[in-house]
Amino acid sequence: MFAKKIVNFLAHAFLSGTNEEILLGNFVADSIKGKMLETYSLDFQKGVFLHRAIDHFTDTHPLVTSCNSHIRQHFKKFSGVVTDIYFDHFLAKNWRNFNTIPLNEYANYVYDLLQRNFDILPPRSKRILPWMMQQNWLEGYADFTLLQRVFNGMSNRTSFESGMENAVRVLRSEYDFFEDKFQNFFPDLMQFSFEYLNQDDVK
Repeated sequence: MFAKKIVNFLAHAFLSGTNEEILLGNFVADSIKGKMLETYSLDFQKGVFLHRAIDHFTDTHPLVTSCNSHIRQHFKKFSGVVTDIYFDHFLAKNWRNFNTIPLNEYANYVYDLLQRNFDILPPRSKRILPWMMQQNWLEGYADFTLLQRVFNGMSNRTSFESGMENAVRVLRSEYDFFEDKFQNFFPDLMQFSFEYLNQDDVK
């Protein structure tokens, strides 16, 4: 499937807590394949497992599946991708409700962390990072102009009609619906992530 989690980096970073190794693992998890995982530290691996657990929790949560069903007529199998990006939009927009650190400072912290650890990042993450920093993805998803650019790019990279070039228009028309779903879902995801990180053994 098209790189489903390639753009909702903000939520994954935020849900990693304060351990930098976990954040790194969570952030690049989709680029870690097979035995490559064994070459990293245990905390880094924990971040990768956290990422996968977050994805599963999100994909099976009733509020998320209701969002996907709500827009399936527009985006078909890409509905989950679109919902993910919508939720990162609402996280960026409502950032002050979840974190005392201003979003621009947090974004710069994450970019700096990734740059300081650039040598250990998997190749795909190394390719993505310059674009992420140049366009300021982490902070920019609150902005409709960047969202439109992201959806246009994703639509152009699919091999058939996805409808994603219309995703901002759909979001604007259904804004209250999706914001309400996000506000009710995200605390559940925060609690899940907190409990997952506090397990002694996670995989």
